[in-house]
Amino acid sequence: MKLTDLDIIVTAAPAPGWGGRYWILVKVTTDTGITGWGECYASAVGPDAMRAVIADVFSRHMAGETPENIELMFRRAYSAGFTQRPDPTVMGAFSGLEIACWDILGKDRGRPVHALIGGKVNDRIRAYTYLYPLPHHDLPGFWGSPEMAAESAAALVARGYTAVKFDPAGPYTIRGGHQPSLADIEASVAFCAAIRAAVGTRADLLFGTHGQFSRGGAIRLARAIEPHDPLWFEEPVPPDNVADMAAVAGATRIPVATGERLSTKAEFAPVLRSGAATILQPALGRAGGIWEGKKIATLAEVYNAQIAPHLYAGPVEWAANIQLAAACANTLMAETIETPFHDALIGGALRVEDGYVRVPDAPGLGIEVDEALARAHPYTGDGLHLQMQEAPISYHGANPFAGGAPVKSGE
Repeated sequence: MKLTDLDIIVTAAPAPGWGGRYWILVKVTTDTGITGWGECYASAVGPDAMRAVIADVFSRHMAGETPENIELMFRRAYSAGFTQRPDPTVMGAFSGLEIACWDILGKDRGRPVHALIGGKVNDRIRAYTYLYPLPHHDLPGFWGSPEMAAESAAALVARGYTAVKFDPAGPYTIRGGHQPSLADIEASVAFCAAIRAAVGTRADLLFGTHGQFSRGGAIRLARAIEPHDPLWFEEPVPPDNVADMAAVAGATRIPVATGERLSTKAEFAPVLRSGAATILQPALGRAGGIWEGKKIATLAEVYNAQIAPHLYAGPVEWAANIQLAAACANTLMAETIETPFHDALIGGALRVEDGYVRVPDAPGLGIEVDEALARAHPYTGDGLHLQMQEAPISYHGANPFAGGAPVKSGE
């Protein structure tokens, strides 16, 4: 069995667009007619350029190869161009293609992916989600309202969720780590207080940031929200400074989580060695795929760290995350995004029930992609999947942030 054909679909989720502007799905077919699906997480280049990168990685390192040779194909891509270092664009392309290989292998053997990477340790995976507006909430007002956030959290807990994430501390910018404004610290405390009051001890609070802060700024913010006992403080400083993240971790009682912008075990290992985080959040469409994700989880076990696979993408990456989480003893939880489009694209194969995702036992990833639906929503804009603010934050007022999910404007 050899890998022969590749198709790339860039699909845009309908408004409001939870999960990013678009998702890059790859369909890989073998000479025996088996099709596998994968998803390449957002890159630093636009979708047209990413199409070319994905096609190049496939033709150069994978076409004509057996899908069993995951390790060989990884080494080819990782070492390409005399690099032997994690290039997020190349590894993003490889990651989605690698996920498709596992889908093929599972379908060929009639077994779920988790059975091929160590077997099932967890029958169901604890789910968490961002706080999104309820139907009667207004946008963009929701993103700055502790009261609406608390109402959304209470609704999720009533449905069975035991963990909710929110990020009220202002936008991430191209300018690197900075001090939070007093308004942003005040807003963060208000959100934590309102949500904790609404959910009590029925749910963990997951405080999200995106590497916005300097070491001192992150420590100030952590100390301000500590009384509300968040389960984690996510990516408090830029991911390129592990030493600063370790300093933050040593200065707060809140566990630090990180990983959505890291790629391969080469970038996760220093985080563990330095004690910078005890919760790792690999995004499998960027981190190297399922096999590399298993290696990252194994490294984390040595340090008594847990994994919580990240998801700000489509349901194919979600399916890969669930397969990995099922096979890891140190799984804490997995991020989820529930929209009608996510659900329809995989025919309802994954659902959150009473706060957990049941691990599917169907072959491969356990899903079937509605290809016609994916093609019916092509992305025609020129924006990146996520974009950072260029202007500096304000130090004399609020810095509203639309939670990574701005209202669609016809792009």
